[in-house]
Amino acid sequence: MPELPEVETIARGVNNRLQGDRIVEVWFGSHREPFKTPPARQAKGLEGRVILAVHRTGKHIVCELGTVRGSLLSERETNPNAQWIVHLGMTGKLLVTTPEAPLAAHTHARLSLASGRELRFVDPRRFGRLEFRDLGRSPGFSAQGADPLAVTAEEFVQLFHPRRLAIKAALLNQKLLSGVGNIYADESLFRAGIRPRRVSGRLTRRELDRLRLALREVLEDAIRLGGSSVSDYVDADGARGFFQLEHCVYLRTGLPCRRCQTPIRRIVVAGRGTHYCPHCQR
Repeated sequence: MPELPEVETIARGVNNRLQGDRIVEVWFGSHREPFKTPPARQAKGLEGRVILAVHRTGKHIVCELGTVRGSLLSERETNPNAQWIVHLGMTGKLLVTTPEAPLAAHTHARLSLASGRELRFVDPRRFGRLEFRDLGRSPGFSAQGADPLAVTAEEFVQLFHPRRLAIKAALLNQKLLSGVGNIYADESLFRAGIRPRRVSGRLTRRELDRLRLALREVLEDAIRLGGSSVSDYVDADGARGFFQLEHCVYLRTGLPCRRCQTPIRRIVVAGRGTHYCPHCQR
């Protein structure tokens, strides 16, 4: 599943290419799974609106939408009055392309834009979700947990110090932190030198702050390299990321640690395959 760096990369790519563009026509596929909002209502809400900004919230991509008031695109509302919310699920892609580009199998949405481009949502396994919100009738989308790129040292301690969960399980809890998944939990625990089965509440404040900084560092490094392409993930242009080349422990079972040469081990924590170095992580 795409995690924070992958979702951030896609959101930035879509924003850079489509900010200010207007949605002129919408097509949705017939499979009902991707739709949190009925497709007919989504189409009615999307058509005619301008894409003001696209950003990440947790593991979701949020398109902030406004309304054209006159006949010119310059006459538009600068404050959003609607949102289109995309969750990529396990295999979802949000691609900026042209109408002439071959239509991929499992394409569930096509947004035709005034610029002549298209925004397409493709999802083979159909675990992704599409939602439309009219901000005059419902609140804007917000994540349940704190953003790991913005959480302070004291907030991080308050989130994890009372927990009796294994720290790996706590990092994956989206009600605590939004956007962290298996890859970046493993990689941040390695950088912080903390074993994934250690109980959150028994970590010292110094260890928790070391983990907070390691998590931020690994997420920022992954964003800089366009995310990790270990499965289906590609960015808004269909290009793969490169951070998988920097992984120190994730999916490296039996390979030598990049620091100490000890073989990387794999265990299961909270039902998830978990990778760590038994020498570097205590």
